[in-house]
Amino acid sequence: MNKGVLTVFASAAIAGLTAFGVVKACTPPQNANHTVVASDGSVYRTVNLTDTDYPDLTYAAESAVDAVVFVKVTVKTQGYAIDPFEYFFGFGRGQGGQLQEREQQGSGSGVIIRPDGYIVTNNHVVSGASKVEVTMNNNKTFEATVVGTDPATDVALLKIDAEGLPTLKFGDSDKLRLGEWVLAIGSPLGEQLRGTITAGIVSAKGRSMQQSREEFRIESFIQTDAAVNPGNSGGALVNKAGELVGINTAIMSQTGSYSGYSFAVPSNMVKKIVSDLIDFGNVRRALLGVTMQAIDDEIAKELKLSSMNGVYIREVMKGSAAEKAGIKEKDVLIAIDDTPLKSMTEVQAKVNSYRPGDKAKVTVIREGRTIDLDVVFQESSDLTGTAASDGSVSFYGVMLKEASQETLDRLGLKKGVEIVSVGAGKMLDAGAAAGMVILYVNDEPVSKPEDVINIAKKAKRSVSIEGVTSTGRVTRFVFGKD
Repeated sequence: MNKGVLTVFASAAIAGLTAFGVVKACTPPQNANHTVVASDGSVYRTVNLTDTDYPDLTYAAESAVDAVVFVKVTVKTQGYAIDPFEYFFGFGRGQGGQLQEREQQGSGSGVIIRPDGYIVTNNHVVSGASKVEVTMNNNKTFEATVVGTDPATDVALLKIDAEGLPTLKFGDSDKLRLGEWVLAIGSPLGEQLRGTITAGIVSAKGRSMQQSREEFRIESFIQTDAAVNPGNSGGALVNKAGELVGINTAIMSQTGSYSGYSFAVPSNMVKKIVSDLIDFGNVRRALLGVTMQAIDDEIAKELKLSSMNGVYIREVMKGSAAEKAGIKEKDVLIAIDDTPLKSMTEVQAKVNSYRPGDKAKVTVIREGRTIDLDVVFQESSDLTGTAASDGSVSFYGVMLKEASQETLDRLGLKKGVEIVSVGAGKMLDAGAAAGMVILYVNDEPVSKPEDVINIAKKAKRSVSIEGVTSTGRVTRFVFGKD
């Protein structure tokens, strides 16, 4: 065999080995399948849960769909019935129009989280409902009661009288990664499409959609491109292991239908809210007591920051948990309990995961140095009566100021106390909004923040607030002191 033939054989062998290597590299590993074991110890099925291959979503879909329910709500409204003769001849309401009660129907989705009938949904799905019905995937229907709601996170908890129900296990939403596959399960566009499953990826984390300063919201949404439509609200966002990682809440659309982006409340936030509603009947929300600002180029340059991550502390409330911990104005908060925080929404969501009295380590940058501080979170009501640097006074989560003459003239009032900002607390839960002017507390007229606080302190059980909203609408609400 001459040298030329040996060269040909050697080249062929090398090419063959190279081809084998390419084929081997492009072939999924044969041991990629994992056996998934159900909670009762039985083997559910074999499924591919590896992170390296194209995800097998069948287990997640089939194991989760039975725990997602259709929620039907009835809302009673009042309106005037006008006699057509009066309408056409101009008599109108007051001459013959009768105030009548009407019923309107709405719907959404929910997720069973406990086998004894506890179901998570959205606050906006059941808000104002006089009747709530839940239909399961097996067509069984139950009447549900609303255990509690949290408008700030748009979470609500329902209860049906049933046992042994299929449930969804809470997953860790903090561990979700950008690009990770997720499923949205719910009843888009009504009962006929209940149990619909769509797939997408995690497009972003920590999103905020706040539209109005008058409504306090705690938002750190998971953004996905899984198709979600009206009716999906309150349904499940599930990872490929079949765990609940979010409650689908909203879409961003110019048409009202799905157009590419959907948003879910993270499961870690939902889990804490639900636990509070079950254990206490209301949400016990921790308060740090700072006013934050996003870091811009000017702040980064002034403080000589190496990155734009974190939040700038613009103000520290007197007597707050932040002040007691040693947090100061112009600090940059970058982490809580070693969890890096890049934005205000992330800080807000992290603080919301604690309860009053919980301890945490807060990491800040001050004058170029990284400092760890120990904080004990307070409840918003603990700060009632404390004053901020702008002269406003705290009252159960809101900040009060004597209404300006301009505001009084615009609303046609002589005196009152304005709510200049709204934070977590009993006033928010009762229905307070920024811009509202308080006129009476427990039927006593008020003109200064001190009047509001002093009257509330004298109250034995409940506090009644009456006033005018920023749009001139008369409003009244009551909350308990305990």
